[in-house]
Amino acid sequence: MQEQGSSRIVVMTAGGTNPQVMINALARHFPDLHVIEEQPETKGALLRRRARRFGWATAIGQPGTMVAPRLGKNVAARRSAEIIRDYGLSAEPNPAIPVTCVPSLNDPACHAMVTKLQPAAIFTISCRILSPQTLAAIPCPVVNFHAGINPRYRGQMGGYWSLVEGDEKNFGATVHLVDKGIDTGGTLYEKRLTPSRADSLATYPLLMTAACVDISVRALQEAIGGTLKPCQPQGPSVLRFPPAIWTWVYHGFTKGIW
Repeated sequence: MQEQGSSRIVVMTAGGTNPQVMINALARHFPDLHVIEEQPETKGALLRRRARRFGWATAIGQPGTMVAPRLGKNVAARRSAEIIRDYGLSAEPNPAIPVTCVPSLNDPACHAMVTKLQPAAIFTISCRILSPQTLAAIPCPVVNFHAGINPRYRGQMGGYWSLVEGDEKNFGATVHLVDKGIDTGGTLYEKRLTPSRADSLATYPLLMTAACVDISVRALQEAIGGTLKPCQPQGPSVLRFPPAIWTWVYHGFTKGIW
């Protein structure tokens, strides 16, 4: 059972700039905030898992897409700094926010920490899919920040794919409840944005994260108050994955979408 009258928020993440921006922002609204950070999945394990799903050619091409934008890291860094500044946020680790490190969010060590902390709600951002066993061990609502509009842009790189498909009106993010599927839980809030011409695959997620602090806060406040009102999003449901590097280059040169 969760602690009576608890207002504690636990953030589950694998770490990184975007989660840190969100964590710092949430801490302004929820002083009793605790982070559980898992070790990122190893590149080898990720590659093998993707190879089983897509074949080795695509699996090898996907990591290349994540590396290639770094060739323009100075441009991306300037744009990232601009986004953080414009939204009045910070990406610097805050030593006042307690962090517990675990091997995986699906590890018993994480389950034990949740039991100890007894949060009013859990917020997930940039982390592994929670297993059924982990979800069963959590006695409170689990809210996820997803950089894409559900259900058409579930999975990864939702903003990028919306632009590639000429669906600019659905460039945005979703805050939703977590269930056993991948980005299939009830939607709490959505926000649609217009990216700058300076944005790219390297900055789309940060732009969405910064712009969606308000709806993330609102959802967690409702979770604490017991007033969540999820709705099931309508439309085709498509699970997305990072583009292979040749796909990314093709759309970059033919559509100007990087």
